[in-house]
Amino acid sequence: MTRHLRIGLVGAGPWAAMTHAPALAGHPDVAFGGVWGRRSEAAAALADAHGTTAYTGEDGLAELFAASDAVAFCVPPDVQAELAVRAAAAGCHLLLDKPVATTVADARAAARAAEEAQVASVVFCTLRFAAETARWVDEQSAVGGWFTAHAQWLGSLYAPGSDSPFAASPWRREKGGLWDVGPHALSALLPVLGDATSVTAARGPEDTTHLVLRHATGASSTLTLGLGAPANAAGVELVLRGEHGRAAMPDGWGDPVDAFRRAVDELATAARTGRPHPCDVRFGLRITEILAEAEEGLRP
Repeated sequence: MTRHLRIGLVGAGPWAAMTHAPALAGHPDVAFGGVWGRRSEAAAALADAHGTTAYTGEDGLAELFAASDAVAFCVPPDVQAELAVRAAAAGCHLLLDKPVATTVADARAAARAAEEAQVASVVFCTLRFAAETARWVDEQSAVGGWFTAHAQWLGSLYAPGSDSPFAASPWRREKGGLWDVGPHALSALLPVLGDATSVTAARGPEDTTHLVLRHATGASSTLTLGLGAPANAAGVELVLRGEHGRAAMPDGWGDPVDAFRRAVDELATAARTGRPHPCDVRFGLRITEILAEAEEGLRP
C-alpha cells in the first residue's frame, strides 16, 4: 500500500455528508477516491463538494472498488452487508458503519468475506473512536471489578417538531432504537463487562426496548433504547457500579469527523500490521447476534 490510502465512499446520504466525506477529504494520509451512491444526483453533489469523482450504477461500484485500497460504507445496514462482501472479494479493506447488518446471516457473510479475503475491517461505533469516550472505555476495562451497569440511549427523532435528517430513514423506522442506538451501548459495555451470555428483552412505549444482559465477567447490565422519546426525555448516559464505586461515561462524543478520522487511522494500522482491530467486523457480527436475540425475544 502507498502512504496515501486510497479510500472510496459508498453512500451519499446525510451521515455521509456530515461525517464520512469531510473526514476522508481532510485526512492528510488519505486519497479520497470517489463517492458511489444509488442516487446519481446525491453522489455527484457530494463528490463535487469534496473535489472527487462520483460513481453510480453497478459498473460504477465495480470501478470504485477497483480503484480503492479500502471502502467506507454509509448505507442502510443490509445494503452495507451485501456490498461489503463484494468489496472484500475485490481486495478492499472495510470501514463499516453500525450495525453491520440486521440479520445474523448477512453479518456472518460479511465477516466470512473479510476473513477469506484477508482484508482488515473496522466498524465505526462512534464511542470507540471519539477521544474522550474511547479513553473512558479503555480505562474502565482496565479497572475491572464491575458489578452492574445501566445504559440509556433515548433519541427524539420522531417527536413533534423534530428536524433530524435521520427521521426519514426507512430502516430506522422499521427497526427502531434497538438496532440504531443499541450498537452504541453494546460497543461500550462489552469491552468493559465481557460478552453477553444471556439476553432478555421487553417492550416500552413507542419504539423503546428494555434489555437485561448477563455478561461473561458475572456482571449484569440494563439498557433502555429508543428513538421515539419526547424531546425533553431524550438523552444518553452509561453508568457502571462496582468494587471501586461509580463511573459515568463522559457527556458528549466530540466531533464525529475527528472520530471517523481516528477510525481511518486504526483501519490503516490494522491493514499494515495484519493485527485485527477489537472493533472489527467480527465484533460487529457479535453485536448483530445479540440484537437479533433480543428482537426474537420481543416476538409475541
